Amino acid sequence: MSPAPLIVFDKVWKTYGQGEAEVRALAGIDLAIGQGEFVAIMGPSGSGKSTAMNIVGCLDTPTSGRYGFMGVDAGRLDRNRRAELRNLYIGFVFQGYNLLPRTTAVENVELPLIYRGVPAQDRRALAMKALAEVGLEDREHHTPAELSGGQQQRVAIARAIVTRPTLLVADEPTGNLDTARSHEIMQLLTRLNEEYGLTIVMVTHESDIAAYAGRTIAFRDGHVASDTKKLEAA
Repeated sequence: MSPAPLIVFDKVWKTYGQGEAEVRALAGIDLAIGQGEFVAIMGPSGSGKSTAMNIVGCLDTPTSGRYGFMGVDAGRLDRNRRAELRNLYIGFVFQGYNLLPRTTAVENVELPLIYRGVPAQDRRALAMKALAEVGLEDREHHTPAELSGGQQQRVAIARAIVTRPTLLVADEPTGNLDTARSHEIMQLLTRLNEEYGLTIVMVTHESDIAAYAGRTIAFRDGHVASDTKKLEAA
């Protein structure tokens, strides 16, 4: 018997506004993502992909239908309970890095641990381990201004994984990077997925970036237009 999916959309609708101003962002989506999958979400502007990502990350809730995360009906939780889910189980990586500018790399990585109340000595050890996992153990005292864009994104990834989340939500993680640095970041995410079994759900508009994922879901007009899995190598 196969394990229950980590993420389930069951007839999920999301609408904004009312009457003539109503916008239907998601129109009855059915979707399941298993533990350990690496999924790319694509689609044009207004397709619903960002709305779906916000629901996946427990940043938003469906208007109707069910969003299940780790067996919990997360869409029915209040704001505080959803914040608990995010803090305990979900890491986030954004296009703009979102690092504190006057704070060193290791201090940026420590931030989620501060929110959890982890003692200072333990925080530093865990943050250094996460920096080592992204290849920046020798840059711990550098501020973002002293790091390249690719290095800043590595710090952001270290911050996202320092709490050992179940799910990593990545929103255009290579959007601000050149081609070479983009592929370095994608190789890093692929390694984290393969070595640690980290489930990754990533929004991207670039097909060569989506190709790193094991599965690509395309949205259009609030619907899933296609859902394809990469063929395993023989």
